[in-house]
Amino acid sequence: MSESTTASGAQSLGEAALDAINAGLAAGRVGAIDAATALLTALARGSDGGERAKALARELIDVAAGRSAIAAPRGDARFADPAWRENPFYRRIGQAYLATAHAISEAIDAADLDWRRAAQARFAAGILVSALAPTNTLAGNPAALRRARDTRGASLRHGARNMMADALAGRRTPSQVDARPFRLGENIAATPGAVVFRNEVVEVIQYSPATPSVRVVPLVIVWSLINRFYILDLAPGRSFIEYAVSQGITVFVTSWRNPGRQHAAWDLDTYATALLETFEVARQITGSDQVGTMGLCAGGQLLAALLAVLPEDLVRYACFGVSQLDMSVPNPAGMAMSQPLPSLARLATGTSGVVDGRDIAAVFSWLRPDELVWSYWVNNYLMGQDPPAFDILAWNADATRMPGALQRQLLSISEHNQFASPGTMRLLDREVDLGKSEVDTYVIGALTDHLVPWRGAYRTTALLGGQSTFMLSGGGHIQHLVNPPGNPKARYHLGPEPGGDPDAWLAAATAHEGSWWDHWSSWVLARSGPSRRARKTLGNREHRPIEPAPGSYVRQR
Repeated sequence: MSESTTASGAQSLGEAALDAINAGLAAGRVGAIDAATALLTALARGSDGGERAKALARELIDVAAGRSAIAAPRGDARFADPAWRENPFYRRIGQAYLATAHAISEAIDAADLDWRRAAQARFAAGILVSALAPTNTLAGNPAALRRARDTRGASLRHGARNMMADALAGRRTPSQVDARPFRLGENIAATPGAVVFRNEVVEVIQYSPATPSVRVVPLVIVWSLINRFYILDLAPGRSFIEYAVSQGITVFVTSWRNPGRQHAAWDLDTYATALLETFEVARQITGSDQVGTMGLCAGGQLLAALLAVLPEDLVRYACFGVSQLDMSVPNPAGMAMSQPLPSLARLATGTSGVVDGRDIAAVFSWLRPDELVWSYWVNNYLMGQDPPAFDILAWNADATRMPGALQRQLLSISEHNQFASPGTMRLLDREVDLGKSEVDTYVIGALTDHLVPWRGAYRTTALLGGQSTFMLSGGGHIQHLVNPPGNPKARYHLGPEPGGDPDAWLAAATAHEGSWWDHWSSWVLARSGPSRRARKTLGNREHRPIEPAPGSYVRQR
């Protein structure tokens, strides 16, 4: 899940809903058709459509005559080249494009549509408007033309090679990163640890203690059901897992297998059973009767459902990071819930068996096309430059697959808002009622998250029983996770006990400088029992170390 995750990415309905969009796109690109239909509906229903058309025509006449004052917003890198202001030809082309884009946006805002159809229309409009930008063509990009001249065509030859390499690799969008410098277990995913349990579904990694003593209650991190867990262990000094271990917490993490077609029947029960085994492994190794838990993205959805059917005394606390359980909160992925996309998405995964991770990444990218598609198109192909070497983007490009049965189940949960509707879904042959879980919860939202809007994350506090703390981090979906103490730009909000109104909570909240990691660790340590001497070895007699972290499943293609 791409900031660029985010960069790629891309879940306010949780990752499940975006996977649904992806499946629809993969099945004949029906998602794009449905979104385009919503866009046409918005343009047709817009109030004063005739007047808007006349206003656009007048603006275009002024553009042609050189009288228009329209200009690109400050910070729009596409039009940063001086030619867009100084060259009459480019100035007119740029102004005509900006005027048209503004007219389309205004028409959608004025249309009488429900929020899901409006989200579809904006999604389609964003793709259309971004694609029409003159900077996406060689002739319409003065900087690319100048570079081609200065390099005597070498930039164009290198750009052609980049395009061919992406095509041969089966990429859906231009490459966003040069991943060659990053090596698992060396300069990323390098926190010392070992795989202490493995079955067909999951590897359980235990991390080596970094303090003389550790707390009794271990932490089990439940990673998302798509993408790979090592965004939590990105690089020394920027690793959440490394930080948690440094606080005297014994950390276990789920590293899910990258499923193939033979695993198409895996569903929530499959993953819940594997998670129960993970809990038992952590208890047996540490000798603790309870475990603490932390579910992230779609892993938070799995954790929440399991908490609702577990014995109350097994889990001491539960943290939820950028997970959305109540799907009624407006979000960018709301278009996934409009027919005919859900039924076609089910058909797609029923036919192919799995959801291809490359399609998931492509959907994430198209949610922010200017940043995550066309900027790389220009850089890689028109300018003939290699993409940057950036560890977050390298992780984001390391795509996995999702079993078809799980995708269809999560789609149904999102479509019918089952997490917020007690008794409408079952897990392990038991009805799921989140309100029956009485464990303390720590719920994390991210202020600029384009995938899980923070108000959607906030709603989790009302669904689960027990005492809840809400923390609002700065940053986006992935940026807030890679947020070590000492970051001068980091900040977070803490407020009163969560109530029904997220905006009222924010108004009463206090802003704090620094990383939320410190507040989180204090909250967790207060619920982790007494300290005891740390063991020098990992695992135990029943669960001996199998191989060093980060294990084998994280490397599966």
